[in-house]
Amino acid sequence: MVKWLSIAGGVVGLAVLILAVMAWTPAAPDVNEAAIREQAAQYSARIIRDGFGVPHIYGNTDGDVAYGLAWAHAEDDWETIETTLIAARGNLARYEGQSAAPTDYIVQLLRVRETVEARYASELTAETRAMVEAYAHGMNAWALEHHDRVRPGALPVTGRDVVAGFVLRTPFMYGLDADLGELFADERQRTISIGSTDTAFQMIDGENPELGSNAIAVAPSRSDDGATRLIINSHQPFTGPVAWYEIGLHSEEGWNAAGGTFPGAPLVLHGHNENLGWAHTVNAPDLADIYVLEVNPENENQYWLDGEWTEFETGTAALRVRLFGPFSWVFNRELLWSAHGPVVRRPHGTYAIRYSGSDEVRGVEQWYRMNRAENWSEWRTAMEMRAITSLNTVYADREGHIAYLYNARMPVRVDGYDWREYLSGDNSALIWSEYAAFEDLPLLLDPASGFVANSNNTPFRASDPSDDLDPADYPASFGIETEMTNRGQRILPLLIADTSITDSELLGYKFDLNYAPDSPVVRLVSQLVAMDLDDEPLLIEAQGVLSAWDYSTDIANTSAALGVLTAIKCIVNRHDTRPFTCDPVEALRVSAEDLMAHHGRLDPAWGDINRHVRGDVDLPIDGGPDILRAIYCGCDALDEDGRFVGVAGDTYIMAVEWMPDGQLRSRSIHQFGSATLDETSPHYADQADDFVRMELRNFPWTQADVLSEATRDYVVGGRE
Repeated sequence: MVKWLSIAGGVVGLAVLILAVMAWTPAAPDVNEAAIREQAAQYSARIIRDGFGVPHIYGNTDGDVAYGLAWAHAEDDWETIETTLIAARGNLARYEGQSAAPTDYIVQLLRVRETVEARYASELTAETRAMVEAYAHGMNAWALEHHDRVRPGALPVTGRDVVAGFVLRTPFMYGLDADLGELFADERQRTISIGSTDTAFQMIDGENPELGSNAIAVAPSRSDDGATRLIINSHQPFTGPVAWYEIGLHSEEGWNAAGGTFPGAPLVLHGHNENLGWAHTVNAPDLADIYVLEVNPENENQYWLDGEWTEFETGTAALRVRLFGPFSWVFNRELLWSAHGPVVRRPHGTYAIRYSGSDEVRGVEQWYRMNRAENWSEWRTAMEMRAITSLNTVYADREGHIAYLYNARMPVRVDGYDWREYLSGDNSALIWSEYAAFEDLPLLLDPASGFVANSNNTPFRASDPSDDLDPADYPASFGIETEMTNRGQRILPLLIADTSITDSELLGYKFDLNYAPDSPVVRLVSQLVAMDLDDEPLLIEAQGVLSAWDYSTDIANTSAALGVLTAIKCIVNRHDTRPFTCDPVEALRVSAEDLMAHHGRLDPAWGDINRHVRGDVDLPIDGGPDILRAIYCGCDALDEDGRFVGVAGDTYIMAVEWMPDGQLRSRSIHQFGSATLDETSPHYADQADDFVRMELRNFPWTQADVLSEATRDYVVGGRE
């Protein structure tokens, strides 16, 4: 018996050893340090950090500037940039485990790397490739000097990695992630359009986080002093891979731009140069279609198309997933593609998805051209690329032009189907391959009223009603939204009523704190106040608090806490016409109990609830969900301390103006500061006080202005 136990133990031990060897994560290839240093020797960039630590990059060439930007941003946020680049390679789970495996699968299913490899050299100009490669070289050079902060296998970063980050992220801006996500739900989420919208049900909405942005442009004819003004106010998460980072870029080749960028992006994504500026807000055109495929019951690798069984293209996603320590395991998952696009098998069906921009790698080039454009004509030419597949864009320039563009790479679809529903996958006539021309997009240029604005609302309400675009001029297949947000409902009347808009008035409108009279929040509260709730004392008291609410979200308001807490339970989307998603009375009851449990009262000051927190900084803040001064907590109940702590909303804000003589003035504020991750840095939260006070600082545009407040001044790169 001892002998057999000894043999059995040896077999088990050998098996464990074999498994350990198989699960040992392969060592990363050696980094060619000499090549990285040789590449760095091509560049020389001067980085001057201003009084808030914001980097202003100077170089002889655009490549020098991109190299310097990479170095500066890596100093402040390397870990986020590194994660973003690794995710675009489709091997994030190697480092972060099972939670990152779905991202790796999507990267492989969407063929992000294959698309970049096929189109990088042929479709990007030499100038764009040189710029993104310089950025990659800056990343590598910084990482080589700080190897203790770099994950094994992360280097070298390449220009293709940078472009892949754009290819992966851009479709998610218009909601492709939501379309993909619903395919993995337990049940089918929509009906199949059979050519008649009369029989189609409305799409079932999931609980997506409230997102938004504001953008406003005022022409000289509408301003009090003949200035052209632009408000740039994107709403993003406060931290993470799509949190704003402020930069100034200056090249002797003519690249001069300032504004915000994301980790892994080598240029200004929205901001201005000396001649013009632009602001993005998220729009929601119908840019993705889902097809239901009939699979051959005798051969699961075939689907029915145009009267015959057609073979799927097949592949395998090899997902290396970190287990613990140095151990990982490769999980193989099926990859399928049909003539429509990527395919997902689920218990409730087999689906193909086709989405706008699936073959597009030039988004980074379009933004680069926008950065360098000198006038409306050049900027419009950049926009005509339609390589940025979505995003509303508001424009203004020193010549007094303003514009609003509903930017989208719109598929040209056949008539007679409800393209918001699923489509039958058996008809190749439904597989679109062309896109609408730029001229077919909603564009409002230099309206007579002298202003344009968008707050994620319908493009058909962007100015004075006399100037607004007509929805009848655009095909239903574009899927252009027709609804308003509270922010849209607030900003337009404010602008319409003011025929001579001053600088301070425009900023006041941007920081407006109220819900509009026709907003869903007012509709909900009015309904609750009018109810007969005499049998519940707590609800009667709550009605009294709500009836006193003026729908403001200033920090001293004593009704806002109960009103907002109730509203966010019932209004999970930002649109004004959809039904409430909960029982209003139950939402009021739960909210009242929540406030009583944490504060012992239903009417605490809003500033006691609504907080702006960063490290040791903990401040009361005005604003709230879908307010022009937008603050979102990502929750529908108070936290354990009885508060809402903001996690998204107003982040990086710019106010840009060109005076009648062409003189540029730029102001900005960031919700925290330029030191994204370093809690010991003086710039970790040095803008938080001004942000809470809704005060912008003068952005130093000239080098002399930057030097007058500089906190650091140094040169990176190896070129003499």
